[in-house]
Amino acid sequence: MNLFDVYPLFPLNIVQGKGCYVWDENGIKYLDLYGGHAVISIGHSHPHYVEMISNQVSKLGFYSNSVINKIQQEVARRLGIISGYDDYSLFLINSGAEANENAMKLASFHNGRTRIVSFQKSFHGRTSLAVEVTNNPKIIAPINNNSHVVYLPLNDIEAVKAELSKGDVCAVIIEGIQGVGGILTLTGTFLQELRTICTATGTILILDEIQCGYGRSGKFFAHQYAGIKPDIITVAKGIGNGFPMAGVLISPMFTPVYGMLGTTFGGNHLASTAALAVLDIMEKENLIENAAKVGDYLIKELKQFPQIKEVRGRGLMIGLELDEPIKELRSRLLFDYHVFTGVTGTHVIRLLPPLCLSLEEAEEFLSRFKKALN
Repeated sequence: MNLFDVYPLFPLNIVQGKGCYVWDENGIKYLDLYGGHAVISIGHSHPHYVEMISNQVSKLGFYSNSVINKIQQEVARRLGIISGYDDYSLFLINSGAEANENAMKLASFHNGRTRIVSFQKSFHGRTSLAVEVTNNPKIIAPINNNSHVVYLPLNDIEAVKAELSKGDVCAVIIEGIQGVGGILTLTGTFLQELRTICTATGTILILDEIQCGYGRSGKFFAHQYAGIKPDIITVAKGIGNGFPMAGVLISPMFTPVYGMLGTTFGGNHLASTAALAVLDIMEKENLIENAAKVGDYLIKELKQFPQIKEVRGRGLMIGLELDEPIKELRSRLLFDYHVFTGVTGTHVIRLLPPLCLSLEEAEEFLSRFKKALN
């Protein structure tokens, strides 16, 4: 049997990682400015993370959600404190797409409506309703195209007001910073007015913080720059530093009912241990503050490069738009200068490094990037 060939792959086999570096099978060392799609939050192979997971799997890796799981309860308690949402509830699953599916399902249970407002260039996942609210027709199969969704321009509050005034919209789902769309930020005024109109119309506001959350923006959640509280928040990627895990943070306005949501693997003992290790390290090493500091430095320095048309983002979620297609530049960075970066579209490079990236490593990236540009 072969793997189903849906990924265009670089001819590299990565076999080891440490901090902000990875090594291939030939021993070549790479600076990782992509973190495997923003998944690596605390750095590769952190000793505390390795120790906690190793200890837990030696005792118990998994049992189902039919019994008490005190590690899961501790994740909820700790996450509530660090995020500022200790009055919310937590539902744990395995991936970002699952988080968004459950968020929209919960919203529809709550108000009985079926339409969703999403936004142009959005990305929310590849399954069922999550892919339907993703603004990319190429990945929406006919069975997923069920006319539940309207895509509106980002930061256009008048368009949102017009749609919500119809009174039949179940939820608005929006990324705190659009990732796949090109590292596009929301204005504070737009988010504040969006919160107000959702409340006025009984529409559930869902903030997808899967890529931009968990400290990446320089705050725990990117929407916190606007000072608002959504009804539901979805998280994944950085929550487990590579261990498959995701969560839905749920406002007290929702009443749980046995069976309304469920999962086999979600929040299992090993996954919850990974999540606790991540929270330990984020707090002890001040990684949210580090993301803000190093991100500000990178953005300031990158704005001095004349070849870059625009630098966008917050913290360690940065988009670099160039006038020329960036395919060859990304290849030079990887194969000639040994730096992993991401892309979105044809003209934007995405930087999503581990949140432990140091100023010295940022300077190292800038040096290599400058050489690759020239």
